[in-house]
Amino acid sequence: MATRNQNLSQGYDGELVASGYKFGIVVADWNHEVTDRLEEGAYQTLLQHQAGEKDITVKRVPGSIEVTLGAQFMAEYLDLDAVICLGCVIQGETRHFDYVCDSVTQGITQLNIKYNMPFIYGILTTENQLQALDRAGGKHGNKGDEAALAAIRMAMMKKDLSSQAP
Repeated sequence: MATRNQNLSQGYDGELVASGYKFGIVVADWNHEVTDRLEEGAYQTLLQHQAGEKDITVKRVPGSIEVTLGAQFMAEYLDLDAVICLGCVIQGETRHFDYVCDSVTQGITQLNIKYNMPFIYGILTTENQLQALDRAGGKHGNKGDEAALAAIRMAMMKKDLSSQAP
């Protein structure tokens, strides 16, 4: 989804209304200077699209690898329409980056399938801190905003399709 020199938080022209839906946001504490901004972006975007504060549950987990289990807990213990998964993994000197990114990506994909509900991938995977900040409210927008918009769209889609089911 990333496009060089484009603000990814802008560009959807459809009408999105989040009222009537319940959202979970799972946020990794690791790289909190980035993930705090992602959380704020997602939360404010949900509110801007008429989600009620009582309809948004935010939980924090230690790191991006724990986001998957935190999201699963939310799906199991809360009545939600979508879960937004936020984290930030920055490339280091070892292959740890690859293992974390692969694990989180596969985990979130499996949650979508297992629970038949949207789990939105809002995990930044960048080469450095500057790239992360550019995507957490900087020149490339805020991936948290984008994840919240995706959550609303997917919740609306599921409701629309389920209302058409025989």
